[in-house]
Amino acid sequence: MISVILCGGSGARLWPLSRAHYPKQFLNLNSDMSLLRETVNRVRDLSDKFYFVANEEHRFMVAEQQRLADVKGTVLLEPVARNTAPAIAIAALQAVTDGCGDEAMVVLPSDHLITDGAAFRGYLKSAEKFAKEGLVVTLGVQPTRAETGYGYIHCTVEVDEASGARSVQQFTEKPIAADAEAYLGSGEFLWNSGIFIVTPNRYLYLLQKFAVEVFVSALESFKHKAADLDFVRVSKTHFKKSPSISIDYALMEPLCESSESVVVIPFELSWSDLGSWSSLWDLVSKDPANNAVVGDVLAQDVTNSYLHSSDRLVAAVGVDNLVIVESSDAVLVADKNDVQNVKHIVKRLEMEGRSEYVHHRAVYRPWGKYDLIGTGDGYQVKQITVSPGAALSLQKHECRAEHWVVVKGCAEVVQGSETYTVRQNESTYIPIGEVHSLRNPTEENLIIIEVQSGEYLGEDDIVRYKDQYGRIESV
Repeated sequence: MISVILCGGSGARLWPLSRAHYPKQFLNLNSDMSLLRETVNRVRDLSDKFYFVANEEHRFMVAEQQRLADVKGTVLLEPVARNTAPAIAIAALQAVTDGCGDEAMVVLPSDHLITDGAAFRGYLKSAEKFAKEGLVVTLGVQPTRAETGYGYIHCTVEVDEASGARSVQQFTEKPIAADAEAYLGSGEFLWNSGIFIVTPNRYLYLLQKFAVEVFVSALESFKHKAADLDFVRVSKTHFKKSPSISIDYALMEPLCESSESVVVIPFELSWSDLGSWSSLWDLVSKDPANNAVVGDVLAQDVTNSYLHSSDRLVAAVGVDNLVIVESSDAVLVADKNDVQNVKHIVKRLEMEGRSEYVHHRAVYRPWGKYDLIGTGDGYQVKQITVSPGAALSLQKHECRAEHWVVVKGCAEVVQGSETYTVRQNESTYIPIGEVHSLRNPTEENLIIIEVQSGEYLGEDDIVRYKDQYGRIESV
């Protein structure tokens, strides 16, 4: 079975932990690994090929998650966001090119929470049989409440007793409360999980039949693809011509209205698309006061709340039904019933051009990350973490000098024509205008404290001469 993992999306409703440049699929929300890694692990025993569809900004983070998960897949880069139908199309085209056009292809969002991986794989094995017969299969979640935040699948007739598969009559968007109550009471509706199983050849055939503009733009963009390090870049010129449309609108709704067969397999597992803090609270374990508590938290007379500390102590007294989430540069306090509206705060941050919309205080780079831990007049201090085997580019700065102190690991430094090693508790100095680079030659993280001093300390004060990640222009 082929796995296509969709890695786009911003997860705005899980702000302040989820940001545009580091969205929820890269966060450890359920365990000591990211949601993306959990998705990989969920299907690892079934899949021999992985295709990751990601956007430009997240490509190195996806590559790092692959390394941590110990899988080697193809990462296809969307040059612009065009929703799920075109994203799946370029993955299907790559699978056909790889000679896998008639294998079952499971399409998985990378940011969902599913608790029982073994049972989930059993449902996929049942779906594989239908997919190889030319059907489009989706997994539907047995609803447990009248949820207005999910789409629904209307299904009645059972077509296979062993799997419980049913024929699909209609895909329905997020309903109003009264309709959701009616759906729940009828027993004929399932939540739309966004998980689909179909062969690549069948997907492309149906796309050409029902969404020809999507098919043509994907095909042309794939024909003009280019390799970039370990990534596959499709043509922006052609890809951006595609309508921005989900697989639900592009294929599933037209299929339900035609003679083409669509089936849904119900599954009764703990599942969530983690679309809000309240949905995460629903699934995680609680203390005796019905609170979900993460990190350094002290709660006194607090009930029914979600309390999350990332960096500092969070203390709460005498409150009920709240969400309190602390990060290094922002704190969210919201009524648990109103957390869907966090997206409006995120929109305001975006409109005002605030950095809290884009990234955390910790900024991720292909070589690791840096955390801005102090600023002042003419200086700033960063903690820099360089991943094993990674290297910063060969570069210089026109306006700033840099002082490096190694606090963990060992650094290989190039300064001008000299190459030397800086070990733990040792330091070095890079003058303004000096060409330099930094590499971690070890198998553990390198951590240094960098003190920058100068008249201008912006991230765009950089001239690159050589870079193993293909970033030669200034950033």
